[in-house]
Amino acid sequence: MDKRITIAIDGFSSTGKSTVAKHLAKKLGYVYVDTGAMYRAVTLFAMQKGYISKDFFDRKKMLSDLNNIDLNFVFNQDNGFAEMYLNGVNIEKEIRTIEVSNFVSKIATVSEIRKKLVEQQQIMGKNKGVVMDGRDIGTVVFPDAELKIFMTASSDKRARRRYNEMINKGDKVLYETVLKNVNDRDRIDTTRKDSPLVKANDAVELDNSDLTVEETFDKAYKLVLEELVNN
Repeated sequence: MDKRITIAIDGFSSTGKSTVAKHLAKKLGYVYVDTGAMYRAVTLFAMQKGYISKDFFDRKKMLSDLNNIDLNFVFNQDNGFAEMYLNGVNIEKEIRTIEVSNFVSKIATVSEIRKKLVEQQQIMGKNKGVVMDGRDIGTVVFPDAELKIFMTASSDKRARRRYNEMINKGDKVLYETVLKNVNDRDRIDTTRKDSPLVKANDAVELDNSDLTVEETFDKAYKLVLEELVNN
């Protein structure tokens, strides 16, 4: 179809937002933007610089160094999707660790960081034909998106998925640690003052607690086709 739309996918951590968004973009020939990877990249930068740790966050130094962060998505022909680069270095693997997950929600509460990344995200999607996932895409980044999907699932199911994914990658992690991380991120994401995680009024909720990846994608793709055909 000639019509190109903006697809905003928001939701809780470990609901499979990125997986669905990647597959939709590939199916439609759209640009895919993983905004979560952008926040994870900034988090990794803060960790590398020593600006954040378990009991410490030097917000002032972090913000003074914000202009020295260069983020880019570079398409990887082998795996078929774009990977995150921080200051010219591929950090796709590094940003998926539990250590980064433990700090990313705290980084995402900083208004100055959100403003910088939202501006970049809006530029990436200005020509439509984009699938973007995150926490505030349908409410802040693209409030006029033609299709908004809000993904959710029980915290236990999400933690189990994340745990299995990490174990399969060879990471040594306890399920209880992953579950705590999921619950902590939910609390921080939904209660932060700046752009909290909420379902947009016109978003379609997709609960995939008991759905496979394929079933989740099928439901999302059906919503896309309905939007393209009926509007």
